[in-house]
Amino acid sequence: MFAKILIANRGEIAARVIDTCRRLGVATVAVYSDADRDARHVAMADEAVHIGGPAPSDSYLRADRIIAAALATGAQAIHPGYGFLSENPDFVDAVEAAGLVFIGPSAAAIRAMGLKDAAKRLMASAGVPVVPGYHGDNQDADHLAGAADAVGYPVLIKAVAGGGGKGMRKVLHPSGFAAALDSARGEARGAFGNDAVLIEKFVLSPRHIEVQVFGDGQDAVHLYERDCSLQRRHQKVIEEAPAPGMTAEMRAAMGEAAVKAARAIGYRGAGTIEFIVDGSDGLRPDRFWFMEMNTRLQVEHPVTEAITGVDLVEWQLRVAAGERLPCRQEDLTITGHAFEARLYAEDVPAGFLPATGRLTHLRFADGCRVETGVREGDAISPWYDPMIAKLVVHGPTRAVALRQLARALARTEVAGTVTNLGFLGALAGHAGFGRGEVDTGLIERDLAALTTVPAASRGVTVAAVLAAAGLWERVPPATGFTLWAPLPRRVALIRGGEPCEAVIHVEAPDRVRLTLDGSDSLAERRGGWWIDGAKAPDRAALLPGQVVVFDGAAWSFDIPDPLARDSTAGAGADITLSPMPGLVKAVFVGAGQAVARGDRLAVLEAMKMEHTLVAARDGVVAEVLVAPGAQVEAGAALVRLEAAE
Repeated sequence: MFAKILIANRGEIAARVIDTCRRLGVATVAVYSDADRDARHVAMADEAVHIGGPAPSDSYLRADRIIAAALATGAQAIHPGYGFLSENPDFVDAVEAAGLVFIGPSAAAIRAMGLKDAAKRLMASAGVPVVPGYHGDNQDADHLAGAADAVGYPVLIKAVAGGGGKGMRKVLHPSGFAAALDSARGEARGAFGNDAVLIEKFVLSPRHIEVQVFGDGQDAVHLYERDCSLQRRHQKVIEEAPAPGMTAEMRAAMGEAAVKAARAIGYRGAGTIEFIVDGSDGLRPDRFWFMEMNTRLQVEHPVTEAITGVDLVEWQLRVAAGERLPCRQEDLTITGHAFEARLYAEDVPAGFLPATGRLTHLRFADGCRVETGVREGDAISPWYDPMIAKLVVHGPTRAVALRQLARALARTEVAGTVTNLGFLGALAGHAGFGRGEVDTGLIERDLAALTTVPAASRGVTVAAVLAAAGLWERVPPATGFTLWAPLPRRVALIRGGEPCEAVIHVEAPDRVRLTLDGSDSLAERRGGWWIDGAKAPDRAALLPGQVVVFDGAAWSFDIPDPLARDSTAGAGADITLSPMPGLVKAVFVGAGQAVARGDRLAVLEAMKMEHTLVAARDGVVAEVLVAPGAQVEAGAALVRLEAAE
């Protein structure tokens, strides 16, 4: 076993690797950018080395600096985590040329699976079923359009490099092919430096089921399947293991195909074989096809660890150190059921836009495994993926595990940034998902219901008033009293842009009467607050300029500053603002150009995704306030419209 390793990554995966290394007595070296100087993974590691600026291209993608850090600190091996350089064969070659060990597959294996088109050809020759489509080298737009016609619509355009839904577009009709191709190529070029694509038949009732494999370069085993069908824009939201509805026959067929794929390239380490499954007639052994192989540890690996009892990072270290497979296929079994939910800083009502902010309040539920790279007080940076944490639960049955997931989500508290916590809670309570009726279109079909933000209840609003008044904790005996009667106090709040005002009277240390929206309420503390005889939410956080009440979701109320002025007046639909910090990739309009509502104005790249900004109304472009290549902050003015004559 290694004495010391360097982790060429950040965030929750770096912290995850450090956890296992601590248990095995392996010393760890973290690397960090300017933006991560005070990050959790840096504090956890035994040593840490600064490698550059906040942009990944200046730090986490600098192979030379990472290798130099490993050599300078005496590390024997480098663990790549996932993302960044984890599937870069040139990095593997450079690591080994420096006399270090790469904790992962060989460069040859990564190259074999690195391009989706070549990988599909290889898998077909190895006897693994592949999705019908075009995987050739001809990238002429007309040729690709003809290939799509031959495959038959709907089709998927997919970047041959990379993953995570980037460079992927679904096309329903030939009329939309050209625009979708341009968009997919642009995103792929920015994310992977490679704009080549392939065309695949889109399966109408698709499920995304992947199989965890592990090899030692000579043999391989599988650690069963994960269902990753709950996706939005081809990005996974909630994963589970094993897959609901899986039969013994189907599991055996998929496992055999996955191991066959790993053996075909002499695979070493942890990898995932991703399959697309037609679930329109249940799970059948003749209805699954190879999509791609991820030659690294996956974000969702904890659910596999939960049902198998295997520490995949430990296996990675042992095999990289020269050991054979830690166990045989017949020694592996499934115990219970597990879910993982990905908690992100993102604005769900605004179309799931990535968000930034400082985590002024952060509490995770007890009884669940939490994978996180942040702590209370940390900032969500615009430079990296906005993941806050992964919440992982494990129970004896799927129904029990799903209830545990719902509880963990309901008991998690985040303030300081918007999150997808309420959306995850709605998914956990979705009736069809509860029955195991999952496919990749579930979220899109029910998006309106899943993203509806209900109005705050009176109990939640009263709780916010009490917290804003400083009364949530136990009240000192004289608080709020004049000489002869309780002192009336006014408390102003803003919820969703709408003001609300209450008048409160503290009648006793544990008794408050208040008037809100023209009606009275009585709040009494009896082992927690009770409002008008009903149990009130028991969790609230008072923050600078804000109070947040946690009651299954996070209800945020602003506390207005009476001296502040509205600085947004006059913007409205006339000015297109940047919804987040990012890089202006393209501008499609110029001054004097007429536009219609919905026309593309610009493309903003932020947090590894491209976002198209469109005109909010018909008009004429008065000014273009940015140029392609500009780095802008959230709220920056990009384009100004004026009325058409």
